[in-house]
Amino acid sequence: MVLHAVGGDCVEDMEQLREDAGLAEMLGHTIPSAEAARKFLYQFHEEEKIKQAQRELPEGRVAYIPEESTALQGLAQVNQDLVQELWRRCPEQKIATLDMDATIIESWKREAKAHYEGGTGYQPMLAVWAEMNVVVADEFRDGNVPAQQAPLPVAQRAFAALPKGVQEMYFRGDSACDEERLISWLRNPQRADGPQGFIGFAVSARMSEALQRAILAKAEESWQLDSEDSVSIKECAEVVYVPEETPENRYQEPLRYVAIRIRKKQQGLFADGSTVKHFAVMSNRWDLSPKKLLQWHREKAGTIEGVHDVIKNELAGGVMPCGRFGSNAAWLRLSVLTYNLLTALKRLVLPPELIKARPKRLRFLIFNTAGKLVHHARRTVLRLLRSWNRFGNWHRALQLLPLPAPG
Repeated sequence: MVLHAVGGDCVEDMEQLREDAGLAEMLGHTIPSAEAARKFLYQFHEEEKIKQAQRELPEGRVAYIPEESTALQGLAQVNQDLVQELWRRCPEQKIATLDMDATIIESWKREAKAHYEGGTGYQPMLAVWAEMNVVVADEFRDGNVPAQQAPLPVAQRAFAALPKGVQEMYFRGDSACDEERLISWLRNPQRADGPQGFIGFAVSARMSEALQRAILAKAEESWQLDSEDSVSIKECAEVVYVPEETPENRYQEPLRYVAIRIRKKQQGLFADGSTVKHFAVMSNRWDLSPKKLLQWHREKAGTIEGVHDVIKNELAGGVMPCGRFGSNAAWLRLSVLTYNLLTALKRLVLPPELIKARPKRLRFLIFNTAGKLVHHARRTVLRLLRSWNRFGNWHRALQLLPLPAPG
C-alpha cells in the first residue's frame, strides 16, 4: 500500500523503497524485496478455483467468475474493517448511496482475455459509497466477462459492508445494472441477504422495442427541457411503460421510467445518421421531478468513474503484476485499500481544502517531502527539509495521527 501511495507501478519498484532506511524504520519492519512481494501475491491465487469455474460453465458459455480464495476474502474483510472504522469516526453520515460500475484494465499478458472494446485485459467491478468516497466492494473479472453478468453478488457485498448506523440507502448504476435478479432484489423490501426496507435506485434502462415505442408515442408538449449546450438539446419526459414482470414482481409497486431525448441543433446529424437519440432511466423513486431524478442519476459519473480513474492511473491498479488471476485480484484490492486509506487520511486529519485532493497532489505536498530521522536523547525526530512555517499546515494533522507508544 505504501508502494501504491507513493507512485510505484510494479513489484520491482519495491527495490526503490528498500533504499530508504528511514522509511523502513517508520514502518517498523524491513521493506520486502521485489521477489518476496511477488511470492506474497502468489499466495492469493488458487488454480483450482479457476478450474472449478470452468467445469461449472453452462454449455456454450465462455465467461466465468471464479470463487475467491480464502486469502482474497480475508483481504476483503480488511477493507470492510477499514470502512467501518472510518465511519466510526464520522458517525454523522447516515446516508449511503452506492454507485456500481465495471471498468476495463488493458493488459497484453498471455492470460488476458478479449474485452468488448477490441483489446485484451480485465474488467473488474467496483461499488463506491458516494457520500464517504470509499470503495465498499470490488470483484476482479476477466476482460471477456460482461458487466451485466452477475452484478447482484457485488451489490450484496457492498450493502453488507455498510455500517449498521446508516439509515437511508440508495443505488445508482448504468445499463449493465438493468439485470433482472439485481433489480428484483433492490425492489423487494424483504430482500434476502441484504438490508431490510426501502432502497431507492436509478438505473439506465436497456432500450427494448417496447420501451422505444412508448417513448416515441409521447406527445410533443410533454417533453421538458433538461439541459442544452452549443451542440445539442436534452429533454426529458415521464413514460408510461410497464414491462412484463416475473411472478415475484407482479405485486411490487410499478417502476418509474423517465425518457431522455437528445437532438442536435441546426438539424445536425449524429454519427449514425440519426437526428435524435433516446435513452431512459428506471427508478423506484417518485419523490423527485424527472429533471431532478436524471441529475441525481448522473452524479454517479463524478464518483465511480473518478474512482476508476484514480485507481488505474494514479495508484497501481492499472498495471497487473503477473498472469495469475488471484494475484492480480489481490493487487487491485490493495489499490482499493490504498484509495480508501487516503480518503480516511483526508477526512480525519488533513485540512478541509484537501478533501478532494488526488494522490498526485498528496505526493507533491506531503509524501515526497524530504526528511531525515535523527535519534537523540531516546527520542526519534523527523527533520523535514522545509521551513516550519511552510509546513505549519500539517501541525494539526501530525498531532491527530496515532503515534506508537514509547518502547
